[in-house]
Amino acid sequence: MILNKQIFKFLVLANLLVACHAKAGVESDVKITDSWVRANAPGQSVGAAYMTLNSPQDSTLIYIETPAAGKVEIHSMSMENNVMKMRMLEELPLKAGKPEKLAPGSFHLMLFDLKKSLKEGDKVDFKLRFKDKTGNITHQQVTLPIKESN
Repeated sequence: MILNKQIFKFLVLANLLVACHAKAGVESDVKITDSWVRANAPGQSVGAAYMTLNSPQDSTLIYIETPAAGKVEIHSMSMENNVMKMRMLEELPLKAGKPEKLAPGSFHLMLFDLKKSLKEGDKVDFKLRFKDKTGNITHQQVTLPIKESN
């Protein structure tokens, strides 16, 4: 009988701990998929990177850096009256649960002042900085493969 009471107390405590952990552990990492960097010609000083970002909560991509480039910018691209328009964005808002695709002809990351050519088969490390709606800032490291095209 005493053993049954101890087992019962243990099970209640274990369930309580699991429940507390589930409530406290809000997923904050943005899921990054379909990521790649476009290979470029030798001597080119700019490049582009693409990926799909899916945040579990409303957040914003606020900064990106890579040792492969002097500067990384978030860009949007659109066609208006047969004219391609590209503009730099200070940040990229992410809606909770809604994938935001960075792809050729759309949002993308521009890499300026490349340290060396982006050759297919190599990889590029990136550090992305996100800010959630409460102002909490998180960092994520990703390594992207370099490809001719996706």
